[in-house]
Amino acid sequence: MDKTYNPQDIEQSLYQDWEQKGYFKPSGKGVPYSIMIPPPNVTGSLHMGHAFQDTIMDTLTRFKRMQGNNTLWQVGTDHAGIATQMLVERKLHAEEGKTRHDLGREDFINKIWEWKKESGGTITKQLRRLGASVDWDRERFTMDDGLSEAVKEVFVRLHKENLIYRGKRLVNWDPKLHTAISDLEVENKDKKGHMWNLCYPLADGVTTQDGKDYIVVATTRPETMLGDSGVAVNPDDERYTDLIGKEILLPIVNRRIKIVADEHADKDKGTGCVKITPAHDFNDNEVGKRHQMPMINIFDKDAAILTQGETYTFDGKELEFDAPIPERLHGLDRFAARKAIVEEFEELGLLEKIEDHGLTVPYGDRSGVVIEPLLTDQWYVRVAPLAEPAKDAVKNGDIQFVPKQYENMYFSWMNDVQDWCISRQLWWGHRIPAWYDNEGNVFVGRDEAEVRRENNIADDVALSQDEDVLDTWFSSALWTFSTQGWPENTDDLKTFHPSDVLVTGFDIIFFWVARMIMMTLHFVKDENGKPQVPFKTVYVTGLIRDDNGDKMSKSKGNVLDPLDMIDGIELEDLVQKRTGNMMQPKLAAKIEKDTRKVFAGGIEAHGTDALRFTLAAMASTGRDINWDMNRLEGYRNFCNKLWNASRYVLMNTEELDCGFANDADKEFSLADRWILGQYEATVKTYTEHLDNYRFDLAANTLYEFTWNQFCDWYLELTKPVLFKGNEAQQRGTRNTLITVLESLLRLMHPMMPYITETIWQRVAPLAGLETANTSIMVQPFPVYNEASVDAKAMDDLEWVKQFILAIRNIRGEMDISPSKPLSVLLANASSDDVRRIEENKSFLASLAKIEEFTMLENKDGAPACATSYVGNLEIMIPMAGLIDVEAELSRINKQLEKAEKGLAQVQNKLANEKFVNNAPEAVLAKENAKLAEFSDAKTKLLEQKTKIESL
Repeated sequence: MDKTYNPQDIEQSLYQDWEQKGYFKPSGKGVPYSIMIPPPNVTGSLHMGHAFQDTIMDTLTRFKRMQGNNTLWQVGTDHAGIATQMLVERKLHAEEGKTRHDLGREDFINKIWEWKKESGGTITKQLRRLGASVDWDRERFTMDDGLSEAVKEVFVRLHKENLIYRGKRLVNWDPKLHTAISDLEVENKDKKGHMWNLCYPLADGVTTQDGKDYIVVATTRPETMLGDSGVAVNPDDERYTDLIGKEILLPIVNRRIKIVADEHADKDKGTGCVKITPAHDFNDNEVGKRHQMPMINIFDKDAAILTQGETYTFDGKELEFDAPIPERLHGLDRFAARKAIVEEFEELGLLEKIEDHGLTVPYGDRSGVVIEPLLTDQWYVRVAPLAEPAKDAVKNGDIQFVPKQYENMYFSWMNDVQDWCISRQLWWGHRIPAWYDNEGNVFVGRDEAEVRRENNIADDVALSQDEDVLDTWFSSALWTFSTQGWPENTDDLKTFHPSDVLVTGFDIIFFWVARMIMMTLHFVKDENGKPQVPFKTVYVTGLIRDDNGDKMSKSKGNVLDPLDMIDGIELEDLVQKRTGNMMQPKLAAKIEKDTRKVFAGGIEAHGTDALRFTLAAMASTGRDINWDMNRLEGYRNFCNKLWNASRYVLMNTEELDCGFANDADKEFSLADRWILGQYEATVKTYTEHLDNYRFDLAANTLYEFTWNQFCDWYLELTKPVLFKGNEAQQRGTRNTLITVLESLLRLMHPMMPYITETIWQRVAPLAGLETANTSIMVQPFPVYNEASVDAKAMDDLEWVKQFILAIRNIRGEMDISPSKPLSVLLANASSDDVRRIEENKSFLASLAKIEEFTMLENKDGAPACATSYVGNLEIMIPMAGLIDVEAELSRINKQLEKAEKGLAQVQNKLANEKFVNNAPEAVLAKENAKLAEFSDAKTKLLEQKTKIESL
């Protein structure tokens, strides 16, 4: 093995070998186990969220593969409707100066397929870098032929069952992209805005209790008043009780609208009067529905003012209701209309006041423009009938959430589920399988031929297919079964469905998880006709944030690229990466400054295994997980530790008799028997943690055993045997070294695949295992063996460790060189203490550098000693001649002065109320940690000073 661990030398070639030899494919043997990858966007690149979840999925997959399961990790990508269309449109404009409309729909779709073939595999290449052991031969794409057929099948069946319908409803409308978008694609931003208080005159000479002929409504969107259908007051608001049922003469348009009583109006908020615009506000829409107000749409698809308001009932029927709009406002953009309407209210003397007001404004995450609630014709799924079985599946335990508290989030959404808008006004996606004749009649079918056949439509009758495509989440909802060949009852579907676990984030429990559950239960049945769940467990991960707890975003410049963690990146390249495409110079300058401060030396290469282990170690049950570069650095050191420990094992075992190939005598030392017991305990605990999805605890278990027990203790304890033991003792220790390391590598492999494979290929032959044309990933996963646990050896060695640590602590406190031999006086020794000392003098002498042990009947007359304890056993080191008292006191006083100075600085800072009230939680936590550190140091130094002064 190379002297230095260099992950760049081993990772990519190893992965190619694994893939070429087919190790990722299902074995066809054992109990099936499957995971369906959440399909990343085909336009995307690997980010920390992907790396986090993919590490967890790969850990589970490798774990189950080694346990003998018939394992499938199904891979694929999502066609990402809006994102892909925008990307190719920008590319088309940059390269050819054309729009998609210049090409036409068919040619533009062909352009997207060309892009997909050339550039659409970025994220799958990056998945390989992460070590993902997915079956690439089964890779699927949500727009491939098989999945497209499944999508059409589901649409047609749901429509026949009256679970899909077309209706005029309010949606999130993107005026730039000209499409409806989902709530998940809306980014709410806090903005400074205004609240306009507008006077609405009362009709027919009616007045308020205080004699006014108007009421005042407050709004943040004055332009929508053109579509007002009423004003709501709270039924318990005594100020307006007499006005309920009366009418208002709506300014500018001079339309009569009613005053209604509704709980939506808060009598303690503002004036207590709320304008109701059912066609342009989701809350108003509910009020309007309750009171059967007309819906009056005033915007076109660009969010500009129409020439005439369009009026509809709540079941989508057009009303013969005149809603004229003054000509001076025709065609104005909504924000220009806002300005004009406010000016007109002021001219009419109906603008009471304008107040500064904080707003939460919805923006399209792709387009960056303000989203407008708009009344449009869309296709919907009736969700309520599908929701009940989906709720029952979780209630009865067929599906379990981990952590369990996420069930509450699931039920809160499912109990108030709304019909799902599934149509999008795009060209890229699954086109709605619906056709229209010239009279506007709609026909649904798998293709036009079926539509004509089933509806007896002659060939000469013109039909045109719906221009819209389906929401990307629609095809994603079918992911677990469409990828396995449904609607055909394929062998894959029978074998790998339902899948075992879904790994996902809490933010898409409703958008994806719930919809998969509903769709799968409805369409997939087992051999007995029972509805199948898509997965048995939903493991919900937290959100990876930066080290300050902030969400990673490009606008903040705090995004971390997993590949930069793996391969490293120079500072200048990192700065360019974070600021290169920014349009705001001030923001770019701030991000550059922050980047240079945090990553002064760039980011060093850490390798995939260190990144994966860090992510696993951070996979707690918390909702937010703060990234920590120091932990990544620490786990890179962990890889080095394993590498160096393995080199030590190989140097002391290769070309030597390790006792595997013959029956020669092997004498196992106390340390050998202890480490075997420790290893078995680690197997048991680690396996339990993986079974319970506690990857953080599993990683900590591996770390503790490998670093502290195996590397720090056991390898040191082998030296007296390997250097001075007889042949049988050396053979026993070499056998144990290989046995533990080989099986430890198998235990670690699911989390750290590359380094374990590399070392295993060198170690396994020494254990008599064949490594040619095989891999560690298809070796058996270690199983707990209670028979290998020697409880007495475990206790005895723990005692030896405590004895050695007691000596080392005294050396540290008294600044005695680790290499200086010591004489030890022992008092209060029990029979077990005496036995353990006699049996383990070689270990104690070697590791604690003890040259003489003296048992005392009593301590009377004992010289001045530094003392420590192991249980009741008193360990005393005579100090005479070991240290220079004056020099030691001088050293301690200097350290004490430094600790006291640091303590005072932190205490002063924490006593400053302004600092405490304004500092972020993370900063306060660091200061409190410093306080504890300085306090502890001061206490220990004072104790040492007292001891030295007593000599």
